[in-house]
Amino acid sequence: MVKKSTLEKLSNRELEKYLQSQNRFVPEAVQIAFDILKDRGRIFSAAEINNIQHLIQHKKESEAAKKYEEIEDWKDHITTDPSAVKLYSRTFILISGVFLGTLFGAILLSLNFLKLKKYIPAVFTFLLGIIYVPLQFYAYKFIVENNLASSSRYSPEILPVVTGPLILVIIWVTSMPKRIVYRSQSYLFPSIFAAIMLFLIFSNYERLFSSYFLMRFSE
Repeated sequence: MVKKSTLEKLSNRELEKYLQSQNRFVPEAVQIAFDILKDRGRIFSAAEINNIQHLIQHKKESEAAKKYEEIEDWKDHITTDPSAVKLYSRTFILISGVFLGTLFGAILLSLNFLKLKKYIPAVFTFLLGIIYVPLQFYAYKFIVENNLASSSRYSPEILPVVTGPLILVIIWVTSMPKRIVYRSQSYLFPSIFAAIMLFLIFSNYERLFSSYFLMRFSE
C-alpha cells in the first residue's frame, strides 16, 4: 500500500519520475505523485493531464490482467473434449491428500506427470509422498509432546495434515504445463488405492497414521 506521507518527502524532480510513461510504479503511486505536484503548484497542460490519466488507467488494466492470469494459473481446466488427455484433477488430489494422506495425493500427481512424460517431476513427487509419511508422523508427535495442540479448529496439529497436499498443489502449478486442459481420469485406481490407505490408516501400525484426518473419527 502506497502512503502519501512517504511520497510527500520526495522532491518535485523525484515525483516527476512517477509520471514518466515507462515507470514501474503502481497506479496508486502515480496518482498520489500527480496530486502532490498539483498541490505544490505544478501546472500541467491538458495534454499532460490526458497522458497521465491514460498512464494510470493502463497500469490499472495491466494489474487487473496480471491478477486474472494468476487466478487462471491456479484453476483446474477440465473439459469433455474426447481428444484431451486424462488426468486426476488438482482439486481431487488436494482433497484426497488431506483425508487419505500426502502419499495418496503424491502418487496420483506422479501418475499425471507420467502421462505427460514429465519423468523428473514424477519421481520427485513420488519420493516426496514417501518421505512425507514419517515427516508428518514426527511433526505431529513433536506438536503433541510439546503440548502445542488444542481443541481449536486452527490447532497446530492440523499443519502436517494440510501442508503436504498444499505442497502438491504448488508442484502442480509450477511443473505442469500452464492452464493445461484435460479430462477427468477414471476413479477405479484411486478407489482401490483408497481402500488400501483406509486399511493402513485405521490399522495405524506403530501409530504412524495418528495425525491423519480420518483418525479423528475413530476416536
